[in-house]
Amino acid sequence: MSVTINAHQLGRLIARTSDHISDDDRTPALHGIRLEADTEYLYAAATDRYTLAAARYRHHSPDNQHNDAEAVVPFARTLPTAALPALREWISAAPGHDPVTVTPTGDRLRFTTANGEINISVNPDAEFVDWRGLLRGVIEQTPDTGSPVPVFPAFDTRLQARWQSADTVVRFRVTGDQQALLVAGEDFLGAQMPCRACHDSDTLTTLDDVCATWDGVLSASPAVTSRAALPVPARSRLEAPSTVGETTEELLRQTLRSTAHMIEADSELFAAHAIAGVTAWAAYRYLDALHTADPHLAAAVVAETAGQLDDGAIGEWAWDAAVAAGYNPQKWMAGLEEALAPQLAPGDRQADEGFKACLKQRAEQN
Repeated sequence: MSVTINAHQLGRLIARTSDHISDDDRTPALHGIRLEADTEYLYAAATDRYTLAAARYRHHSPDNQHNDAEAVVPFARTLPTAALPALREWISAAPGHDPVTVTPTGDRLRFTTANGEINISVNPDAEFVDWRGLLRGVIEQTPDTGSPVPVFPAFDTRLQARWQSADTVVRFRVTGDQQALLVAGEDFLGAQMPCRACHDSDTLTTLDDVCATWDGVLSASPAVTSRAALPVPARSRLEAPSTVGETTEELLRQTLRSTAHMIEADSELFAAHAIAGVTAWAAYRYLDALHTADPHLAAAVVAETAGQLDDGAIGEWAWDAAVAAGYNPQKWMAGLEEALAPQLAPGDRQADEGFKACLKQRAEQN
């Protein structure tokens, strides 16, 4: 069976799990990323015994019709760590939207796009840990209500840094001092084992120990639980929104504002309000679709776009993008100049000449 996902998502599956690969090459089952496919998802899983991460993405399979008698997992192969740099480089060279077909063929795992392919040597009989069973066990953990002291587990902060690639936002659940930490994100599950023994110098083994150590300092202020106690700088009216939530709000506000003003506007402003409203609505729909398909990519695009908008040179960004896409922006602007020339006042004509000079210089640079 083969499955197809886009290059960006394949790269993200690897990125979300690669931090959890064991560096002990004496255990091949843990020294790589497990790729598994069923009739709905392509999964990637990795573990080093201390942390376990599993990510999934809904694939597009040409042969996804299976009866109940068939295996739940049509294929499962472990990508060895040594092969991952070449695979990452191959994926990054492809446009993110390019479909990649993943096909197991004997002792190879073949990755194919319209422009090429890469074959990774794998052991089709290599075993991997039962990551499904391990994660199910962590999810089904019950709170440790029999303990005489509140739950206060210890976790290695060096291992916690591995979750930064899991998702933009993840949820954590702790049920006991010696039970695994559950990590959950969008199409992502993970677990981290607690420290079984604290350092000899660690005296803060209970919450009471922490309270006793810090009581003399913290008692100088009353307890504050509201976020209002933390100052939040107000965003400038001219500053571009840098998060998906802020951008979504701004686009919807602009759509409503423009369409409302369009009704009462005169003929000259009607077109401007109409274009602004339509553009804002289209941008909202595109962003909403991108966020649904890939929240991580949507957040990255919004942040990058905010930087470009705040930079102020969006005309140059647009010119470069048009050239890169194979268009002729100089022809576009020449047509616009010709259409507007009869309407320009003398003062506008002088400003327009300066704009033409900029266009000419830009064209010569390209």
